[in-house]
Amino acid sequence: MKLYMHPVSTASRPVRLFIAENGIECDEELVDILKGAHHQEPYASANPNRLVPMLEDGDFRLTEGSAILKYLADKYELPSYPKDLKKRAKVNEAMDWINTQLYLNLGYGLVYPQIFPHHKRRSDEAHAGTIAWGQQGAKRWLEVLDKHWIGPKNQYLCGNDLTIADYFGAAIVSIGELIDCDFSAYPNVKRWLDNMKKLKSWDQINGAFNGFVAGNKGKSFVGV
Repeated sequence: MKLYMHPVSTASRPVRLFIAENGIECDEELVDILKGAHHQEPYASANPNRLVPMLEDGDFRLTEGSAILKYLADKYELPSYPKDLKKRAKVNEAMDWINTQLYLNLGYGLVYPQIFPHHKRRSDEAHAGTIAWGQQGAKRWLEVLDKHWIGPKNQYLCGNDLTIADYFGAAIVSIGELIDCDFSAYPNVKRWLDNMKKLKSWDQINGAFNGFVAGNKGKSFVGV
C-alpha cells in the first residue's frame, strides 16, 4: 500500500497522522506540489484531479482524504470509525460539515487567498471582498464548531471517543495558524485542537507544516 502525499498538504496531513497513530504499514511517495509535480506524468494520469493525497492499495486507488480515512479505518477494523449505524452517521455528518461548510470559508475564503498567489483575485476589491466573506463565514462556523460539535463537555467532535472526524477536522482547523488566527474566542475548539496535538505522532507528521507556520510569523494577515 502506498500513499502519494505532500507533508504540508491539508488533505494529506490527517491521513498521514492516522496511519502513524495506528501503526499501519504504508509506503509514502512525495508528490512535490510546491514544484508542480502533481501536474506532471505519471501522477497526472493516475490522479486526474491532480491533487494529493492518493492511496494505492494494489490496483485500487482513492483520491479523497475523507474517503481514504474511512477506507483505512474499515480495512483495519479500527474503532475510530464506529460500526454502529447512528454513531457512524454522526462521524460522516461531522466530516461532511467540516469539508463543505467550515473548510470552504476558513480555507478557500480566508487562509488560502492570503498565502497562495494562485488564489489571489483579479482585483484588489475582489480580493478584499473574498477575504471579508471568508472571515465572516469562518467566524460563524467556528462558533458552531465550538458550541454545537464540541461544546463544554465533549473531548472530541462526536463525543468522548476519538474518531476519524477528529483527524480530518484538526488538520483543517489548524490551517488558521498559517495566518496567525487566535482561537481564544472559541475555547472548546482550542481545547480540542490542543488535545489533538498531544497525539504521539502529531509533531512528527506536522513538522513541515509547523515550519510553514513559523515562516509566516510577523506577517500581516486578516484572521479570526
